[in-house]
Amino acid sequence: MVALRAKAVAVVELLTDNGTPRLSVIIPVLDDIPSLMELLQQVAPLRREGHEVIVVDGGSRNPAAGDIRGRCEVYAVTHAGRANQMNVGAARASGDVLWFLHADSVISDDTAELLERAVDSGSRWGWCRIQLSGSARIYRVIEFAMDLRSRVSRVSTGDQGLYVESSLFDQVGGFPEVPLMEDVAICKRLRKRASPVLVPSFLITSSRRWETQGVLRTIGLMWGLRLLYWFGVSSEVLARCYYAGYRSTDSHSKH
Repeated sequence: MVALRAKAVAVVELLTDNGTPRLSVIIPVLDDIPSLMELLQQVAPLRREGHEVIVVDGGSRNPAAGDIRGRCEVYAVTHAGRANQMNVGAARASGDVLWFLHADSVISDDTAELLERAVDSGSRWGWCRIQLSGSARIYRVIEFAMDLRSRVSRVSTGDQGLYVESSLFDQVGGFPEVPLMEDVAICKRLRKRASPVLVPSFLITSSRRWETQGVLRTIGLMWGLRLLYWFGVSSEVLARCYYAGYRSTDSHSKH
């Protein structure tokens, strides 16, 4: 994978002035095709500006592949696993900045522009502010806590729209192919090489987990898993705990 990305970076260095896309938007998906189609509509203006969109399907049961292919530059199918899917997308990317979005993300009109400004100012990686789709006040508290935690720890979660310079992505070896916490793991690698920069634009993500499982239960599960991770519990064990916690109603919201 690193060799493929190195080759792509070399191409970027030669062709950037001739229209090679600056942003490669990489979207892993598994079964959540309606949300994906909405996101592809949102990023369509970026394609018109010369950026590229890459969709990596982890084996959706009803992928609507024909419709997806017409809305992105690259449509790839691989085995399920978010880390694997994002690495596959990165290997196919030709942009000098990789922007990883979840299929159920909603971007603001100015997000891509502000992201590019951050890169122009010297940022090599970072993420966006987070906003949950639910309207209840408790979600505003959760958003604040997530943003504060990310600022203090210099670690983002995958639904915060991680962006990273492609050459830096190669240097850290991409996402560790673990079943859970791949976002935390790569941030720990990245922060050793450069300080992250927060994009001052909101990325809206689904509050489905909290709505279906209950706010307190979800907060307890996610913070508990994070605490176990920091104490060195393996990703395999954490994944079993995670899926056990969501098995009943939300088994496909993560992969």
